[in-house]
This record gives sequence, C-alpha cells and structure tokens, in this order.
Amino acid sequence: QFDEHSINDALIEHLVMVDAAKRASAKRITVVAPVYGSGRQDRKSAGREPITAKLVANMFKVAGASRLVSVDLHSGQIQGFFDGPVDHLTAMPVLVDYLKSLGTEDLVVVSPDAGRVKVAERYANKLGASLAIVHKRRVAGMKNTVEAKDVVGDVDDKVCVLIDDMIDTGGTIVNATEEMRKKGARRLFAAATHGVL
Repeated sequence: QFDEHSINDALIEHLVMVDAAKRASAKRITVVAPVYGSGRQDRKSAGREPITAKLVANMFKVAGASRLVSVDLHSGQIQGFFDGPVDHLTAMPVLVDYLKSLGTEDLVVVSPDAGRVKVAERYANKLGASLAIVHKRRVAGMKNTVEAKDVVGDVDDKVCVLIDDMIDTGGTIVNATEEMRKKGARRLFAAATHGVL
C-alpha cells in the first residue's frame, strides 16, 4: 500500500525534523531531499505566480539546515536558491549503465521537450547515441496538460529512450511516445530519476 501523504505533508515533516535537530543543538544539519518538493516551480512564467522552489529553500534555511543534498533537480538554478552549500547529485551513472545493457547500436536518446535537451545530450554522449527532440507545447489554462507536436531527429526503426527528471501525470511521456510511434520508432523506453506517477 502506498503512503497517502502528500508532498506537502512530507515537506512539513522534513522541516519539523530539521527544527528539532536545531533545537537539540546540532552543529550542522544536512537536508537530504532526493525529490526536491515544488522544484518545477522555479520561475515565474506568468504574472502573480509564486516561485515555490525558492520558498522551500528559504523554509529549510529558516528551520536550521546548513546544507542541502538532492538528486536531479528540475533546473540547476535551484542550487542558487539555498543560502548554503548544495550537493546536486545525478542518477545518470545508474541510468546509463542500464541503458548500455540494452546492447543496441541504433539507440536514440530523446528529449521530451526543449528544456531537457542539454541533459539528453549528455546521455547521448555517454551512450554514443543519436539525439532527437520532441517539440511540445503546454495547453493554455490547463495544468499538467501538454500536446506533442513533432519529433526533430531520426527515430525511424530505432530504439528510443526518453530521458526526463520526473514522471508525474505521464502526459509528456505518453504524448512524446505517440509522436515517436508515428515517426516509426521500433522500441521505446522511458528513463526518469523520479517516478512520482
């Protein structure tokens, strides 16, 4: 059975533990947050939107955290939100090892959107694979709703691996997969660090 706590419940529990350690005179407190809550809300894309990733960093600092460790932050700029050292780890070595075990020479690493191209390119370089990009757009006024529009790059009769930091609703992956099927992809895999699902 899955834990029914929300990300906000987990965040508050984490903050309470940091506060308790601080009040117990801990010399240093390192927050280990493999999934950085609200990490996707790292900038304002429209008026009157919060930058919740910065707020979370502020809360950890106020609670007493002196260092933050996380894995595959949605964007690197979040490291600058925390007033102290940040260790930004990546799951790339683990995922690359698995993808190498597929033993295919016609591998294409696919970025599910333009924002993940640099990450996908690093994977492609490590794997000696080609790179493709799914062009998508978010549907205006609808949260977590995307529409894949096209695939840039050759995926015809290839083994394709979609690389992302997080799969939440699965909309991006499903739409990208449908577009790649239309373009003739032979096999499709999704590799993501955080399977929120």
